[in-house]
Amino acid sequence: MRTKTLAKKIAQLALTKKAHDVILLDLRKVSDMTDFFIVCSADSDIQVKAVADAVMDGTDELGVPAWHSEGLSQRQWVLLDYIDIVVHIFHKEVRKFYSIEKLWGDAKIESITDELEKKATKKTTKKTPARKRA
Repeated sequence: MRTKTLAKKIAQLALTKKAHDVILLDLRKVSDMTDFFIVCSADSDIQVKAVADAVMDGTDELGVPAWHSEGLSQRQWVLLDYIDIVVHIFHKEVRKFYSIEKLWGDAKIESITDELEKKATKKTTKKTPARKRA
């Protein structure tokens, strides 16, 4: 599986637990450290843990377990290292403080959205013909 495809699948796993502001930073032209960062936010420490668990369970099922993890007990900033992909799950206030996107401002940034939610939105926003007034 291509690295970018896997990164998008991992980002979708985060969305299953309602992570928000999910972005994919393409670092391939910026750094040799890793290819992609996935950065997302959660509203509480419980949600940070839930997102991390969903990502780890999903990647285990894909046969790609995390090589290293940090922050699971503090639940403010969880880092999951998959060598070519590093996932950052932030409590929303911690993400504002560190502003990791600005540190990697030269990277190409792609916003990741929930595909099912996007399809549902398209269905509900179809234009209906206006009624004629009598």
